[in-house]
Amino acid sequence: MTVVAACQLGPRIGELDVNRDRAASAIAEAVGLGAEVVVLPELMSSGYAFTDTAEARASAEDVDGETLRQWAALARDHGIVLVGGFCEGAGDRVHNSAAVVDRTGVRAIYRKVHLWDRERLVFTPGDAAPPIVETQVGRLSTVVCYDLEFPEWVRIPALAGAQLLAAPVNWPANPGPDGERPAEVVRAQADAGVNRMPVVACDRVGDERGVGWVGGTVITDADGWVLAGGWSSDREQVVVAEVDLEAAADKRVGQMSDVHADRRAALYPTDGWPMPERHPR
Repeated sequence: MTVVAACQLGPRIGELDVNRDRAASAIAEAVGLGAEVVVLPELMSSGYAFTDTAEARASAEDVDGETLRQWAALARDHGIVLVGGFCEGAGDRVHNSAAVVDRTGVRAIYRKVHLWDRERLVFTPGDAAPPIVETQVGRLSTVVCYDLEFPEWVRIPALAGAQLLAAPVNWPANPGPDGERPAEVVRAQADAGVNRMPVVACDRVGDERGVGWVGGTVITDADGWVLAGGWSSDREQVVVAEVDLEAAADKRVGQMSDVHADRRAALYPTDGWPMPERHPR
């Protein structure tokens, strides 16, 4: 079993030093709870609700920037795998990105492919498949927020052998029926269940320029059942669960069915799908 933590925080837009301090404190709390994998929200480095690309660029950092240097140091010092969202500057472009970091340093950068609503007025979308990163705990992959709503995109890392999908998210608040889990959480459960691949989605809180959030941080098992979190909350918190990553290797459901082996791929329009980049240890 692997202890996975998701740090539901409230980053402040444009306040990079404050956000780094909040992340460091939450990571320390997660490690104190035994975490071996720690996930931070989408755009944890910078905040989210930018008015335009120019404003986002002022908060953007490259992969050698202070935020990722800090995350690499924390991963090394605590011996953890860390996945977090950051505002990435790449020349004239700004990306909504996620970094996978372990005790050896930055292992992979993923740029959000499916941009939500006004994000397309700020960020340049990525064009690479979710990476597969071999870490000390197992094979991890990452996507960002709205990417989770595209089943064909989530299936790419699942078919490539990912044992855990870590998703930094900023889920905007969306009213739903009383007593029901947020729809975003249900979709993350479905992503896990139809692929037999545990999913951790780390959401955020804190009003930002009039935008509210679901606060629905969730950790699922390989069947899609909620292990921790999964209900709306407006408070910062560290959500922790023990996750069986080895379960992702067993795609059987029932006595005679297998969610991957039973695919009739010849009937599916999969030509042209990108293959994940592998990051061996």
